[in-house]
Amino acid sequence: MDAHEVNRARATLAVFVADVFSSVPRKDQRAKGDCYLRGLMLDGRRKSIQPMAERLPDGNEQNLQQFVNQSTWNPVPVRRRIAERMVPQIRPDAWAVDDVSFPKDGRMSVAVAHQYCGALGKQANCQVAVSVHAVSDTASCPLQWRLFVPKEWSDDAVRRQKTGIPPEAGHREKWRLALDTLDELAGWGLVPPVVVADAGYGQNADFRDGLDQRGVGYVVAIRSDVTVHPHDARPTAPAWSGNGRRPQPRYRDKPSSVAAMAVGHGRQAFTEVTWRGGSRGPMRSHFLALRVRPAGVRARRLAQAAATAEHGHWDGVLPDVTLLAQWPEGAEAPTDYWLSSLPADTPITELVRLAKIRWRIEHDYRELKHGLGLDHFEGRSWTGWHHHVTLVTAAHAFLTEQRLAPKADTADSPSTRPSTPSRTC
Repeated sequence: MDAHEVNRARATLAVFVADVFSSVPRKDQRAKGDCYLRGLMLDGRRKSIQPMAERLPDGNEQNLQQFVNQSTWNPVPVRRRIAERMVPQIRPDAWAVDDVSFPKDGRMSVAVAHQYCGALGKQANCQVAVSVHAVSDTASCPLQWRLFVPKEWSDDAVRRQKTGIPPEAGHREKWRLALDTLDELAGWGLVPPVVVADAGYGQNADFRDGLDQRGVGYVVAIRSDVTVHPHDARPTAPAWSGNGRRPQPRYRDKPSSVAAMAVGHGRQAFTEVTWRGGSRGPMRSHFLALRVRPAGVRARRLAQAAATAEHGHWDGVLPDVTLLAQWPEGAEAPTDYWLSSLPADTPITELVRLAKIRWRIEHDYRELKHGLGLDHFEGRSWTGWHHHVTLVTAAHAFLTEQRLAPKADTADSPSTRPSTPSRTC
């Protein structure tokens, strides 16, 4: 936005800030929040504090530094209010789980480590955060964030103290952080219609099991080497000789990779599906949906544990899900695969639409980074990082609201809701 557009939106922004920052106790802090959001939305190459302060007529670098890096306002109730406000407006078809990286120099920025950096496509020095977004075909917005704390930071008392990492924030795998985030959002009364995720999460049997335990349906990407049994395969047990332990039922045939199973059905089994309109016309490809039973040691152990806990025994039958495979025109073999726990009669068009809806989270990351300076924060502290990410999320939510309802607020709009008392989470 240029300066004229920002000034024109100031009255609407003030109402927005009064609502989402209602938990921030002091009026001057809320005013700094308003200022920071305008700095993020204003055109400019860098969205770190110094250049933003220089571009704003009321910008004060020292005040903004203190507000972001030292102030004690709690970002969680602010994010909660943003999520409560945005979900009804976006009307999400799914929640997308993903992680985003922030390349960094040095070793003193909070939770920085040499790890895979998606922004660079290689191992590099960076921070990584897990996020959950509400997504539809027309709009999306981050709902909550978790900063990933690498193992090397767990017992590094010096760096933890210098960056202000709270004692309870230890190392947890990204898939666990994603489930933690879903639990927190559920505590706010927000439940996903379905979860979508890339193979970094979908590949993980524990993550899929965690969604099952929470009663959350999913459509998640997997790699081509994931193994499955056909839906009609049945475990059997050899006859018991009467000596030793009774044999347990098992699948006697080896599982197939999803790639081999999809190819085995032949190209003629794939159906053309159009999932949305793109800038170059309708987006379509050929897809196949099959009921399968995911195999592998971990999947089997999780199924056994769940069945034993519920029924007291396990009959060896693995749970069934839908395998979705894509075979683009001109490709020699299928290229993409997903597993879905949605009902077996879910139309293939709906499975494809949900599998492909993850493009919205990539759209969010581009806007959050390139337009709103998500990765421009130059501070090193836990508090500063979470304040900055919350403010960027608020700026993104405000702009999303303006795109969804560019005219004045109506009586039915959540943005006209009066400020609410402070919330604790």
